[in-house]
Amino acid sequence: MRDGELVAVTYGIISTPKDSYQPARLEMLFDALNKLLKKTRPDTAAVEKLFFQTNVKTAITVGQARGVVLLCLQKAGIEPFEYTPNEVKQAVAGYGAADKRQVQEMVRTLLALEKIPKPDDAADALAIAITHLNTNRY
Repeated sequence: MRDGELVAVTYGIISTPKDSYQPARLEMLFDALNKLLKKTRPDTAAVEKLFFQTNVKTAITVGQARGVVLLCLQKAGIEPFEYTPNEVKQAVAGYGAADKRQVQEMVRTLLALEKIPKPDDAADALAIAITHLNTNRY
């Protein structure tokens, strides 16, 4: 945030090869996130709370990756703030049941970006950041 305005300084995703062994992918995530935290030195962080998923395999994989993220933040001395998908939708789009496209368009608008951030996970991360900044502004 600069002068009270939301600004996307940088954004992106950490991706790992889908055909790699899961523990190796978690190690890649751990190393990449630690490197990013050392480079950017954030004061705060926000993550999405896990929500019930019907696909158990996906939920376990996401849970493992989320655990790595929380561990990295803990080791860096950064307390993570957590938000549910509905809290993010409410904070960004003004409607807790907003669809993905509505949230992405509001992220683009709020950050004065020319295009909706890609991939979708990057837009989701920016939406969580916006939620956190607006929730903890004062």
